[in-house]
Amino acid sequence: MSFKHNLLALAASLAIPAGAVAAPVTDCAGRNAPFSTSSPLVDILLSPAATAVVDKAMNGRLSKLPKQFFGTTAPTFAAILTLKDGAMITGLSSDAVAGLDPQLRALPVTAADKIARCARYDNERPRFDLPKGKPNMLVFQKINGFYHTDAVPAADTAFTAMAARKGWGIAVTDKGGAINPATLRQFSVVVWNNNSGDVLTLSQRKALRSFVENGGGFIALHGAGGDSAYFWDWYIDKVLGVRFTAHPMSPQFQEARVVVEDGNHPIAKALPKEWRMTDEWYSFAESPRKAGAHVILTLDEATYKPLGMGNRDLHMGDHPIAWTMCLGKGRSFYSAIGHRAESYTQPQNVALLEAALDWAADRHQPCESGSGK
Repeated sequence: MSFKHNLLALAASLAIPAGAVAAPVTDCAGRNAPFSTSSPLVDILLSPAATAVVDKAMNGRLSKLPKQFFGTTAPTFAAILTLKDGAMITGLSSDAVAGLDPQLRALPVTAADKIARCARYDNERPRFDLPKGKPNMLVFQKINGFYHTDAVPAADTAFTAMAARKGWGIAVTDKGGAINPATLRQFSVVVWNNNSGDVLTLSQRKALRSFVENGGGFIALHGAGGDSAYFWDWYIDKVLGVRFTAHPMSPQFQEARVVVEDGNHPIAKALPKEWRMTDEWYSFAESPRKAGAHVILTLDEATYKPLGMGNRDLHMGDHPIAWTMCLGKGRSFYSAIGHRAESYTQPQNVALLEAALDWAADRHQPCESGSGK
């Protein structure tokens, strides 16, 4: 087969116009940033010079971290971990981390470093065949951090079934290039399906933010709010309004009582006042109420054991697990439910997500900010 035929075949497989192979990414967020203890660990691992500095401080232990979690090819846990926040895993003291920061910052960021940092992002623009005159949803699942092996395909199946019931169009993609103004104009709602790690370039971030703040709907599921470190302040502070701390490990999956806080909200009207289900229950540093969230569901901490690794106390007291946020003319919904495949066939959770789609797509009803308890 000729080079030209190979190129055309590649373009077809990427669902982009023939002859317009996507250019390499040059606007990833950390491309030009100095090395530091706040860098994604994967960026340090991609640099032999930075790796050598850290490995020396760790007495050779950095190179012995398990590759399935700390590899340099996405998805990798190293994309959602920093040296500053990863003491439990790296074993470095706060003083040791502080001493490493100036050493890392003194390293030059080479052209090869910049290319390596941006390689986990993409500019590939898929084409979608969508119905006209109906709401359409984009299920976006580009993952550079932790891949929820069971949850991602289960959520795909659940949302595809919802679209069929509702008569909506649906597109599913793991291509960051889909997040551009022209493509987003085709959709009423964007669903982040357990996305993990920084996945959007600077121009893609701008496109998503504009889509939401100008009236688009946004839904984020479970792992999309469960990273150890975030590198996009607007997403973590405005869209989610919380920072993940940990989940139970003794055991990881537990049955707990889910309580509907606002039964009059459109998302909750079809739900029972409470139900019990088994999942991986996230805890957060603070309640999202402080960021203006309108809480839909809370978790009864008395019905499970909120203890993390090393019996870390994960009690929040007030423990929201699903809420909405108002963002300009748009709105977002986040649910911390959804690690297990079974969560996407649980009737109450399916009803919650389907109602969230309707709410997120409805540009006529007002988005209500929450009030603290």
